[in-house]
Amino acid sequence: MIASPSAGWLRVLQRALATVGGAGYMPVAPGTAGTAVAAIAYCFLGRHLDPPAWAGLLLLVSAVGVWSAQAVTAEWGKDPSRVVIDEAAGYLFTVAWLPPDATVAVAGFALFRVLDIFKPPPVRQCERLPGGWGIMADDIAAGIIGQLLLRLGLFWFGAA
Repeated sequence: MIASPSAGWLRVLQRALATVGGAGYMPVAPGTAGTAVAAIAYCFLGRHLDPPAWAGLLLLVSAVGVWSAQAVTAEWGKDPSRVVIDEAAGYLFTVAWLPPDATVAVAGFALFRVLDIFKPPPVRQCERLPGGWGIMADDIAAGIIGQLLLRLGLFWFGAA
């Protein structure tokens, strides 16, 4: 069976999205690289997003993440390290609706990476979901916990 030319472009698109433009191909710490891409985007775009736009962005990145992550697992296996759209989404969940300044960007980055690496309950349990859902869900859960902790920290230190 001969694959259509459009199937090749679709595969390229799925890989590009799943790896956040290639950040997932970093030989060391690809998840950190994917998070860094999202942090840079947040610094440039965060101030331009109102609450409904944030909600739309989170929904879009989550849906695209599930779709692209699921698509590449057939070729790359279950939860491959090259797939970093989950880290990008998780970071965006961590900083959504917060003022895009250096403190929030850096604190959100550090907090999300710690939560993503150590996967406290219920984050680890979310990985059990099938396919792209499991790849995305644990990072989104870490991002939601990160959002709550970041807001608490900002309130505690009088920055919110």
